[in-house]
Amino acid sequence: MLDKLFQLSKNKTTVRTEIIAGLTTFLTMAYIIVVQPLVLSGRMFGFETGMDFGAVMTATCIAAAVATAIMALYARYPIGLAPGMGENFFLVFSVFPAAMAAGFSNTWQVGLGVIFISGILFLIISLAGVQEVIMDGISPSMKNAMAVGIGVFIAFIGLQNAGLIITSASIVSTVQGSVLSPGTLVKLNPDFASIDMMLFFLGLFLTSVLHVRRVPGSILLGILGTAALSVILKVVMIAAPESLAQLHMISGSKLATQFTLPAGFVSMPPPVAPTLFKMDLIGAISGSMIPFIVIFLFMDVFDTIGTLVGVGEQAGFVKDNKIPRANRVLISDAVGTVSGACLGTSTVTSFIESVAGIEQGGKTGLTGLTIAALFLLSLFFSPIVLMIGSYATITAPALVVVGAMMIQNVTKIEWPDYSESLPAFLVIIGIPLSYSIADGLALGFISYPVIKLLSGKGRQVGWVMYLICVILLIYFIVFRAGMG
Repeated sequence: MLDKLFQLSKNKTTVRTEIIAGLTTFLTMAYIIVVQPLVLSGRMFGFETGMDFGAVMTATCIAAAVATAIMALYARYPIGLAPGMGENFFLVFSVFPAAMAAGFSNTWQVGLGVIFISGILFLIISLAGVQEVIMDGISPSMKNAMAVGIGVFIAFIGLQNAGLIITSASIVSTVQGSVLSPGTLVKLNPDFASIDMMLFFLGLFLTSVLHVRRVPGSILLGILGTAALSVILKVVMIAAPESLAQLHMISGSKLATQFTLPAGFVSMPPPVAPTLFKMDLIGAISGSMIPFIVIFLFMDVFDTIGTLVGVGEQAGFVKDNKIPRANRVLISDAVGTVSGACLGTSTVTSFIESVAGIEQGGKTGLTGLTIAALFLLSLFFSPIVLMIGSYATITAPALVVVGAMMIQNVTKIEWPDYSESLPAFLVIIGIPLSYSIADGLALGFISYPVIKLLSGKGRQVGWVMYLICVILLIYFIVFRAGMG
């Protein structure tokens, strides 16, 4: 039956090969199970967004399973889907603050509404087949600059979580008018002897070496390895508190104050009720939120088509410069985003890590079905996920490595053409320095058509870029200024 359903013989593959490929892809992308609830709940950054950690974890696994299963059965491709890195940070650091500044008290509900509407628009675009118009409207340099800028931002967050990079809390006093040396705004933590720092470096080296050696699941294995070291030290700390308390590297560490051991290893999945169908659609279509709907739409389109092309080329799916059933891939992605918003998680998108499974021989939807099943199975190990979530140092190396993976797109920017590279550079540097993905993107998307137009290259810019420029200008001049 499986052979007939997935055409295994025709694709010269076997059930065993497809399952191994699915496991490989799952291992490479399973870090999102831990990172996603950390991001959306705010625990990764030391604040609370109001989103329930356990509910987000359950929503993430179910949304990933649903979207990947649709991809497997409808589009019949070995592509795994899950909430995307970048979109989740954008939601927390841009949409939530904007909703609060606009006067909404239910910021995360408004954010989920934005995700839901962007998913519906993506579904309409996919059904109508107009995604090519959108993709042609934005230059490759700007598309790649988005990924690079978000990658730098994610790595920066990881370095902060590890305590390696210190950002001064007195930045607030600078804004209020006091004099502060620029060197104290962002600096390196010289205390390399602390246990938190040592664990971070060990985790970073472990993850990096595994990734360099192309070990399947390198990021997840890095997280698990760092977690194992943390557990060992925590157990020793509990068993011999007096002797370890005398060590400067232990006392006062986040390991001692934040890291908690689980009561067990297996449990029923956390309830999804706290986030289920909590979208505020009315708030999402308010004037201050509309620009974010547009940005989420484009981010999802770029991620999906980019992954489809990358996976298609790697697996040999491209025929006559076209990818069969491409619209089905986009529809699967869009349905995943809509269902994810209903469940309580951010934009679901195709993962480029799917290439890892393809390198293991995955060629059909059976690979994707395996991935979906593993996401559901992981729900029953929530105590381990919660333990990892209590100590940001464990996942900090993963963020740095994911950032490094995303920054490779910098080579695809047309650097010799300054009308392309300058706006792209503004996006790349603007996102981490403004500590806002939205503001960083705005710098590039506003400057791109303006520079092109004033340099006599205005005809090179499609109407989509001019439309985005106008929307962003209205947002900053009318709405953002009003937020004061």
